[in-house]
Amino acid sequence: MSKIVIHTCCAICSGYPISYLKDIGYDVIAYFYNPNIYPSDEYKKRLDAEKLLCKHFNVQLIEGKYDTDKYFDCVKGLENEPERGLRCDKCFALRLEKTAELAKNIGADCFTTSIVISPHKNFQKISEIGQNIGNIKQIKYLAIDFKKKDGFLKTNNISKELNLYRQNYCGCLYSIR
Repeated sequence: MSKIVIHTCCAICSGYPISYLKDIGYDVIAYFYNPNIYPSDEYKKRLDAEKLLCKHFNVQLIEGKYDTDKYFDCVKGLENEPERGLRCDKCFALRLEKTAELAKNIGADCFTTSIVISPHKNFQKISEIGQNIGNIKQIKYLAIDFKKKDGFLKTNNISKELNLYRQNYCGCLYSIR
């Protein structure tokens, strides 16, 4: 069984991707690395929901360091960028780089992210970022468009069924505006 590390941004987005990866035969490890989430109370709500989801699907959850300084350093100078702009690209790259490093360190075969299930995120752009990082870190990025075949509907149904916390913004300070 191939081992995959999936970066999870929140329980809503990761429900169907985790389920799908398990169904196609992967040994799934969820990695919650999101130093972008603001404020810390929001981070805790999302992490608690992810813990419930991972328990439900019986997958290991690894929590990355909640280092907001790392995020703010990463996006410094891009505070006024629009949503889906360069600030978001930098944020995706930060989180995917840490995911690739973890995957390689624990001997996983590949890595991916649940972020791409959101209809507000650009699958192609995030996949390019993931593949570039995979090439640099020498580990395969698995580009799966989890939105296909009603993935977004399925992930929402999972979150409703499990009564998981549902946020109303992407997560960072700038997306609250």
